[in-house]
Amino acid sequence: MKDQEFINRKADHIRYSLAKEAEAVESGTLHHWSLVHDSLPDLDLGEISLESLWFGAPKPNPFFIAGMTAGHPDAKIINERLARAASERGWAMGVGSQRRELDSEFKDSAVQSLRKQNPDLFLISNLGIAQLIEIHERGSWNLLFDLLERSGSSALAIHLNPLQEAIQPEGTPRFKNGWIAIRELAHRLKIPLIVKETGSGMSRKFMDRISQLPIAAVDVSGLGGTHWGRVEGLRAGEGTISHELGATFANWGVPVAESILNAKGAFSKSQKTAILASGGIRTGLDAAKCLALGASAVGFAKPALEAALQGDRPLQQWMEKIESELRVAMFCTGAGSVPELALDKIERRDHD
Repeated sequence: MKDQEFINRKADHIRYSLAKEAEAVESGTLHHWSLVHDSLPDLDLGEISLESLWFGAPKPNPFFIAGMTAGHPDAKIINERLARAASERGWAMGVGSQRRELDSEFKDSAVQSLRKQNPDLFLISNLGIAQLIEIHERGSWNLLFDLLERSGSSALAIHLNPLQEAIQPEGTPRFKNGWIAIRELAHRLKIPLIVKETGSGMSRKFMDRISQLPIAAVDVSGLGGTHWGRVEGLRAGEGTISHELGATFANWGVPVAESILNAKGAFSKSQKTAILASGGIRTGLDAAKCLALGASAVGFAKPALEAALQGDRPLQQWMEKIESELRVAMFCTGAGSVPELALDKIERRDHD
């Protein structure tokens, strides 16, 4: 693919992901769940701890910025702003697909500079399953591991996006041998491996199978937020097959709440696989619900991008609001720590 075509596509992704039409109208089902109110919590608001374990290491809170963009000029400013804020507040941060950086002749060091500028940043690198399959088939593992070393990656996310690839005019919907490639990577990789969706969630059948592999985490990325089938349909424009497909599959996927429960049911208590929740998470209250359902960390994409586009201060203010919302939700349920947010703190309500 020509560089300019790639850059244009990534710029389109930012633009269309912010459009209201790109957001799934079906909620992530979080509105069906309510945290149980405690009128007399036996604790003080000031003593509540948001501390969370990230792959065995303590972090100030259970939040991460989901991978969104990389590989084009606008991404540099956005990612640098996100990285600064994430490092200061102790959030983890993912970046968009780094497929271009697998090319040794690619000279843009934007992602590679994030960890150098922010040494304490927990940086999650990102690569698509189609690229991983190609690496596996060619045996070119050194290209991937060199990339991770250059980036100073704390973890690697392999993203699964079959719907997007099937609808995207330039897509690469070649997923055969993906399970084999993930299994081999899991045995070779020396940093945590995360397997993530991109807004279509994860079924119980998928969770049962992925739970057999030695991965560090799943990011369920459920239905309820930016929907990449919609994004690709909007990009293609009216009168195209991709536009029609985007409309047909506009609400395809497994909602985030259901995806978390699928993961919780599939992973045994003895497993150390973390459940990361993203996909339509908009508030700290949403995050609290995800944590109570069984997630160990919660990610934000669109609202983080919107805040980052406004500047450093608006981004910091938004992150502070999210943390405060979680803290208030914990206080009003009597949960003094993140681990205390459990299923006994939440109940399902079938009415709106």
